[in-house]
Amino acid sequence: MNKVGPVNILVITYWDRADPLVVNYTLPYLRIMQRVLPPGSRIHLVTLNKAGKRTRAEEDREGFVHHGFPYRAFGMGGVRMLLALTWSLLRLVRRYRIGVVHAWCTPAGMVGYLVSLLTGKPLVLDSFEPHAEAMVENGTWGRKGMAFRTLFLFEKLQVRRAASVIAATEGMREYSGAKYGHVPQRFHVKPACVDVERFVHGTERRTEFRKAMGLENKLVAVYAGKFGGIYLDREVFELLRTARGHWGGEFHVLLLTGHKMDELEPWIRDASLPVEMFTVRWATPEEMPWLLGAADWALTPVKPVPTKRYCTPIKDGEYWATGLPVMITAGISDDSEIISSNGIGSVIATLDQPGYDRAVKEMATLLEREGIEVLQAKARAAALKYRSFGIAEQVYRNVYGGELGLFRQ
Repeated sequence: MNKVGPVNILVITYWDRADPLVVNYTLPYLRIMQRVLPPGSRIHLVTLNKAGKRTRAEEDREGFVHHGFPYRAFGMGGVRMLLALTWSLLRLVRRYRIGVVHAWCTPAGMVGYLVSLLTGKPLVLDSFEPHAEAMVENGTWGRKGMAFRTLFLFEKLQVRRAASVIAATEGMREYSGAKYGHVPQRFHVKPACVDVERFVHGTERRTEFRKAMGLENKLVAVYAGKFGGIYLDREVFELLRTARGHWGGEFHVLLLTGHKMDELEPWIRDASLPVEMFTVRWATPEEMPWLLGAADWALTPVKPVPTKRYCTPIKDGEYWATGLPVMITAGISDDSEIISSNGIGSVIATLDQPGYDRAVKEMATLLEREGIEVLQAKARAAALKYRSFGIAEQVYRNVYGGELGLFRQ
């Protein structure tokens, strides 16, 4: 590599600055990008404010320059938002001498595509996975609706425009060829990685956390996430009813979620489960490691629709880093196969009583046969192999150090 100089990167997201997808998912990667970029480089982060307000550009304590713009949902308001945002970003590219447009997921990729096309700047697509078809599969959009048709068209355009693509799974290469008619030459795989060392594990710490929460002598399952949308809802509680039938009164469920108890009670009641079986609370990023550390096993109830084969749940990496075996639906990312082949959990093959019975019995057998310490070691090994931030760092070094020629002078 020749002498290198600073480069300014415009990172476009489709989320609010306070959204966990920015705080817990995007920002850690920006810190890695910051390390691999030449000295003096700057990262400009674009977020969409759900309060509908634009915020002034400001540098945060980590050196990222934040630009907040109003958000509007898909529809005519969304079209006007995209046009106004694109115009604003064209000016931003000129003002800050942006060298690369780096878009996070395909909705932001629509804007990234337009900005790249109109400025001639190279486009990098990050966390590249199906979004338009996923919205149809989970019932949010109709396949004939304007939202689906618009985003799917832009997914085809952006993947052809991209100088480099960073997908969540290797399978996305096949999907891109089949659905978009193009497989980018510069194609990388970066699953949803985590800082493995941030997550606490070990039987001593587990005992400490359970005592602090009043969960001594309980067998604890944990789920960190939402219900509905891309996740199951009613089925989760039917599964938990099966688990209670196996473990009895010692079984307890820790739900780390933004849902309130009054939202959850109808599902709990329909499954004939006692409310006292649940501990429900919202977990901050700082609290998540020790709260997960109180559990015996974890749940990933992603709806098993076709496009979820190409996405990677970040929660699995967090679970494994904590040393937790995971119960997961079938066909999710590479994770269902990793869990099955490595003996670090169970797969819910079918969303019915036989499927729930088999998954619960398999998890119970693992816990009894392997023991907590063995399972923790195996899960941690999976986190280091499949979810380490070292994977992401190598990808960003390849993209910005070896492909685009941005640093050659």
